Amino acid sequence: MKQDTRKSIEACAARYGEQADAMRNYLLEGEKQAYALDNRGPIRFDANGDLAQDILDAYSRYGFYVFTDVLQEDELEDIKQDLEAMRKTFPAEPFGKLTTDGKPALGADCQSLNLIWAKPLGDPLGGTDLANGRHQIKLYEPEADSDAPKDVPFVLMGSLQFSDACLRAYAHPELLKVAEAVNGKDFAPFHESLFIKDPGIGAAVSWHQDGNTHWDSNDFDEGIHGFNFMAQVYGSTAVNGVWVLPGSHKLGKIDITKLVEESGSERIEGTVPLVCNPGDVVICNRQLVHGSFPNSGFEPRVTVNFGFHRRSSVLGVMGAGMHSQAEVYDAALIAKRSQVLGYAIEARKQRYPAEEAYRYQPFVESHQTFTWDETAKTSLKDYNLHDLSI
Repeated sequence: MKQDTRKSIEACAARYGEQADAMRNYLLEGEKQAYALDNRGPIRFDANGDLAQDILDAYSRYGFYVFTDVLQEDELEDIKQDLEAMRKTFPAEPFGKLTTDGKPALGADCQSLNLIWAKPLGDPLGGTDLANGRHQIKLYEPEADSDAPKDVPFVLMGSLQFSDACLRAYAHPELLKVAEAVNGKDFAPFHESLFIKDPGIGAAVSWHQDGNTHWDSNDFDEGIHGFNFMAQVYGSTAVNGVWVLPGSHKLGKIDITKLVEESGSERIEGTVPLVCNPGDVVICNRQLVHGSFPNSGFEPRVTVNFGFHRRSSVLGVMGAGMHSQAEVYDAALIAKRSQVLGYAIEARKQRYPAEEAYRYQPFVESHQTFTWDETAKTSLKDYNLHDLSI
């Protein structure tokens, strides 16, 4: 079912001044083109239990696929309840240790960076050296309303330690079978986060490609930097959602500044938005050119983001130092980082006992077993210090 986003598109366009008509047309045309692509539908498996070949072909062709109706209403409600509870524990200000009522804030005792803030409708990464300088250009920053807060929540990293519901979604058996089909039975974890794009204030993420380490590799191909799952809690639209350049994951490292110049504006030609309903999950190749504009519309977006790699892409590799410190990812570190998946599978079993749980091949081979309880939950603190970031 398509969402009616006309009011948000008009509101967004109105903030672009002389570029209002161009922005409106871009949003409308992008939405139309997104629905015209043949890469949307439920997760399907063939008679052998393998991911349907046409899905794999479409993912390879475009670099993304929209899986519809993956998270059901009860699971979405669990995530929403966790989001509400977490928001009450957000610090009162960026890098703060206390909430507005003086209590210890979420992540206050963590070593790792967790909640990242931005100015309303800003582009905090674009045109800076942050994130290894991969956000080459700065997007237009519309003027926020006068009553907007000074800073707004933007990204929550290491999210699985703060939300049991997100942890359980991480172990969704059909999504993990997709990960296996794309990256092999010994696939490795990457990084998890929540992207928060509140209506009227949500910040932008400038155009970029996620990969860092393997662009010049002799083994370079379209999947060497892995992928992200993007689970949509409230849905995503042309206004608040991620935009991608289909097929760009096959082209190697791209000069985005040149791409913008050739398009005549930050509205890169040929890009489409990831339009989704609540519960849809996108698999998105990390090498795609992608980004999102400030959310100057009326619909919220919260994306439960988690990614996976081929084991061959991370084993013995020096990390990029993006989401964690730069270190060599040996087998022991990969095994330790993978423990989160073991806990997630067990946590999901408790919530959905009738569901057939996913069996992760490295755990089967090593005879590892996990128990989900309060001790396990405590052990997740700072787990993201060893994100496998390439």
